[in-house]
Amino acid sequence: MLKLAERMGRAKPSAIMLVAEKAKKLKAEGRDIISFSIGVPNFLPGDHVYTAARDSLAKDSGSYGSNRGPDALLDAFLKHLQEGGFEGYERKHVATGIGAKQVLFNVMYALLNEGDEILIPTPYWTSYLDIADILGARSKLLYCSPEQHYKLTAAQLEAAITPETKVLLFNNPSNPTGMVYTHEEVRALADVLVKHKIWVISDDIYNRMIFDGLGYAHLVKARPELKDRVILIDSLSKTYGMPGWRMGFVAGPVEVAQAIVTLNSNHITNVPEVVNAAAVAALTGPQDVPVLKNKEFEAKRDLVMAALGKCPGVICPKPQGAFYVFPDISVSYGKSHQGKLIQNDVDFCNALLDAKGVACVPGSAFGEPRAIRISYTCPSAQLPDGLQRIVDFFAELA
Repeated sequence: MLKLAERMGRAKPSAIMLVAEKAKKLKAEGRDIISFSIGVPNFLPGDHVYTAARDSLAKDSGSYGSNRGPDALLDAFLKHLQEGGFEGYERKHVATGIGAKQVLFNVMYALLNEGDEILIPTPYWTSYLDIADILGARSKLLYCSPEQHYKLTAAQLEAAITPETKVLLFNNPSNPTGMVYTHEEVRALADVLVKHKIWVISDDIYNRMIFDGLGYAHLVKARPELKDRVILIDSLSKTYGMPGWRMGFVAGPVEVAQAIVTLNSNHITNVPEVVNAAAVAALTGPQDVPVLKNKEFEAKRDLVMAALGKCPGVICPKPQGAFYVFPDISVSYGKSHQGKLIQNDVDFCNALLDAKGVACVPGSAFGEPRAIRISYTCPSAQLPDGLQRIVDFFAELA
C-alpha cells in the first residue's frame, strides 16, 4: 500500500481550530454559543484599505509579482519598523509571505536541520511545536509557570542553552497568555543571548497591542549586537483586523531574508497584488482604527479579569497585551458540574461548552494543562454574558 511521507505522521491539526469548529457546529444546530476560542481581532480595517484593494483590481496586470514583495510594500514595512524603533534595515533585510504562520514555517525550515534543538518557552502558541515536529527538530520546552507570570527568566534561558541549541523562539506579547515582557526582563534575556551564538526567532505580531502604557521592549533594541541573528516576524492580522488577507513579514539578516525569498519562489511565488496594495494602505494610512481597538481591548481585558476575580481559587496573572487571558483553572479538577467529573482542562472546556455554551481552548494545546485560553475579541455585547456564564459555571461546581 502506498504511504504518505513519514513527516505527515508528525503533523497535527490545530487544536484551536478543532475547538472553533465544534463551537461553529453547535451554533449551526441552534445552540446559543459564545466563542472565546479563536484568536481573531474581530474588527475590520479602515475604508482606505478597501479603496486601495479596489484600485489595485482596477489596474490589475495579471502578471506574476516579486518573490520578496513589491518595493512599495517593503518600504512601508521598513517605515513601520523604523517607527517601532528598529534602525538600519533595508529592503534586502525583509521579505513577505502568506501570513505570519507561513513566514514562520519558512524561517524554521531555513534554520533547522532534522535533529536540531529549538528552545520554546511554555506556554507556547500551538503552531510553534507543531512546525518543529513536522521539520523533525528537537523541541526543548522551557516551562514558565503562572507563579512567574508565564514569562521566561534569564536564569532559565542561561541554564537551557547548550552546545546543541540552534534556535530560541521568543514571543512577546504572548499568545496564549497575553503577557508582556518589561524592558528590564527583555534586557536580562538579551544579556544572556549575546553570550551564545544561537538564532532567535522573535514573533512580534502583537507588538502594537500593549496596554497600561507599558511600552514595547525588544531584544534587538536592548542589545543591538543581536541584530545579525534575530529574525523578526510580523503581520497585519492582529493590529489591522486583517487575518483573512494573509500578509506576513520577516526582517532579519540578509541571508535569512534571501532564504525566504528563495523558498517563496518555489511555492507561493508571490503574495497576490491586491493583498499587497491593501497592506501598503494599512501600514501607511490612518491608524485610528487600530489605536481605537487597542483601547477597546484593554477595557475588555479589565472586564475579563474582574469576572475571573469572582471565581474562587482561579489564578490569573494580569495580561498587558494581545487579546488573551490565560487563567489557571485547576481548582476545578476533581469537582463535578451537573454530574460530569472534571479531571483536566479538556474536561473543563467540554463541560463549559455543553452546559453554558461558552467555547474556550484547553491550555494543554499550549503546553499548560492547568489553564484555559480566553480570547475576548467577541462582540462587546456578548462579553458580559459569556463572562457571567463562566462565573456561574464555577459557582455550580460540586
